[in-house]
Amino acid sequence: MISNVPQVTFKTRVRNDALEGPNPFEWKDLTTVDIFGGKKVVVFSLTGAFTPTCSTSHLPRFEELYDEFKSQGVDAVVCVSVNDAFVMYQWGLQQGATNVFLLPDGSGEFTRKMGMLVCKDNLGFGMRSWRYSMLVDDGKIKKMFIEDGFEDNCAIDPFEVSDADTMLNYLKS
Repeated sequence: MISNVPQVTFKTRVRNDALEGPNPFEWKDLTTVDIFGGKKVVVFSLTGAFTPTCSTSHLPRFEELYDEFKSQGVDAVVCVSVNDAFVMYQWGLQQGATNVFLLPDGSGEFTRKMGMLVCKDNLGFGMRSWRYSMLVDDGKIKKMFIEDGFEDNCAIDPFEVSDADTMLNYLKS
């Protein structure tokens, strides 16, 4: 298991109110240093935006418990998915996500370097992230909760330990 988050650059889209026209967004590169440097961050990664468990349970519960994470000294809660910035933005709108930062890993580089990139061809998804959550302090991984089944070629899609409550209970202990 790795002890530090991998160094990558994420391609994100951000709103720029100075831009005129129907598309007030621009590309912004964010590095792992930008996201994790000097911060205590809870990260959770999931199979994909708009998928059933991710949309009904995984993201909504982290969003719901956001203030409790903050009360435990967490600076940010970040959701990583092997989806592009456009998909993550639309999913965030559909979910009403206002607290959790949705971080697109469109090429899967971060996920691959984390050792969590899996082939989900059995669902027609291609390469995606295995479900996990982690606590990162200034770029150092302090704790990871990885769903079972990774070693079994991902024939199942469990959701038992990467959830918000497991991470919050860990932080409170």
